[in-house]
Amino acid sequence: MLIDTHCHLDAAEFSADRASVVERALASTVGSMVVPAVDRASFSAVATLCREYPECFPAYGIHPLYVDKADLVDLADLTSDFLDQAVAIGEIGLDYFVPERNEARQLEFFTTQLRLARERELPVILHVRKAVDAILRELRKTRVKGGIAHAFNGSLQQAGILIEMGFALGFGGAMTYDNAHHIRRLATTIPLENIVLETDAPDIPPAWKWRQRNEPGELGRIAAVLAELRQIPVEEVIAVTGNNALRVLPGLKKTLA
Repeated sequence: MLIDTHCHLDAAEFSADRASVVERALASTVGSMVVPAVDRASFSAVATLCREYPECFPAYGIHPLYVDKADLVDLADLTSDFLDQAVAIGEIGLDYFVPERNEARQLEFFTTQLRLARERELPVILHVRKAVDAILRELRKTRVKGGIAHAFNGSLQQAGILIEMGFALGFGGAMTYDNAHHIRRLATTIPLENIVLETDAPDIPPAWKWRQRNEPGELGRIAAVLAELRQIPVEEVIAVTGNNALRVLPGLKKTLA
């Protein structure tokens, strides 16, 4: 099964045609889509969307780029009404790419949400941009039930450590560009059993949608690129990455059963 493990269908970019976007995804054989929240305002939006579209499954968290407008009290709103339906805590993590950032505040939110994930026995969906080593330090302190390192672009050594901790690594549109040499090397070197597919829609469009809105319906072509890079049948990529998603997000498997 094609599973988009990371798409922001609640984003404003989909307000005008969200139903059509979901229809196109299903028509392209995407069977399930994981929709991570990024801030307090999106908790309810994600919950409502996932009730309306049964192929969508929620994750809840505060993204590191949203912490300056957030309060730790916001996490108190993640009650059982939300978390009983969640397949993960996410999107959470650290982002050391942006030049003006409050690393201490990012870290405070990240560690608090890791503890929440451990308490609720939920996996996490990690945002790891330019911050993999710092994230690994915190994961060693607060062990969680694995999850997904979204849009992974670290080293092979870092990938191996995350895999040992129970994480799969997310690959999507960035992998489709001919000049993305490092990401393509990762995508062909990391064992397929540790890779999941994602779009990050509406962001990170694949090469054929450069500077356009991305959407989950592109996942099949992204899978085909991975198959070509690895020189294996696309059916194998779809089957293995789908099973990987169900393994690292067991709530998704339970919901689909």
